[in-house]
Amino acid sequence: MSVSEDAPVRVAMLGGTFDPVHIGHLRSAVELHETLELERVHMVPAHVPPHREAPGVTADERLRMLELGIGDTPGLVADGRELARSGPSYSVDTLTSLRRELGSQARLVMALGQDAFLKLASWHDPERLFELAHLVVIERPDHPASPDQELRALIEGREVVDRRDLFARPAGGLLRLRLPSRMAISATDLRRRLYAGRSVRYLLPSSVESYIVSRNLYR
Repeated sequence: MSVSEDAPVRVAMLGGTFDPVHIGHLRSAVELHETLELERVHMVPAHVPPHREAPGVTADERLRMLELGIGDTPGLVADGRELARSGPSYSVDTLTSLRRELGSQARLVMALGQDAFLKLASWHDPERLFELAHLVVIERPDHPASPDQELRALIEGREVVDRRDLFARPAGGLLRLRLPSRMAISATDLRRRLYAGRSVRYLLPSSVESYIVSRNLYR
C-alpha cells in the first residue's frame, strides 16, 4: 500500500445477507481493498435483514460460510457483530460500533451495490450514515443507476470523483466505483441451482460448496 504509516486508518464495511457468500462478493471485497488502499474490509452478515425476507439458513451458518470463503485472504475480515444484536440489523448501528472502535479520524467506508444504493433513502436513519462514514457504490454491469428525487436530495453535494477527495475527511462523501472484475453473480440464482441440484462449481469457493453439501443446505 502507498498510504503513509501515520495516515488515518482506512476501513470498509461490506454488509449483506451472504446467502450464500459467492465469488462475486469475495472478489468485490478484494478489489475494494486494493482500489481504495484499505487496511481491511469487514464483511458483515446481517442477522435480521431489514430490507428482505429472512434467509433460509441461520445467521451462524452464513457467518461460517463467510469465514470459509475468506480463508486466509489478506485484508478481509468475517465480522459477526450483527449476530450479537437483537432486532433488525441496521447499517447505522454497525457503523456506530465501528466508528466507536476506530476513532473519530478514521476513514470509514460503507460499500454497497447499486441495487441497495437506489433504496438508500428508505433505510433507517440514512442521513446518519453519512455522519458516520463515506458511501462507496459498487457499480454492477447489469444494474444501471437511476436515483429518484428523494435519493438525489439525500446525496446532493456529497459526490466526489476519486479516493483522494473521498479520504480528505473521515466521513460524508459518496464515490461511485467500477471494480475491474464486475461479476454479475446472483445469490438468488445460486440458491435456485442448489435447490434443483444443478452445478454451482466456480461460482462459490470450494470450501463453501463443501460446507453446503455437508449440511444439506438450500435443498
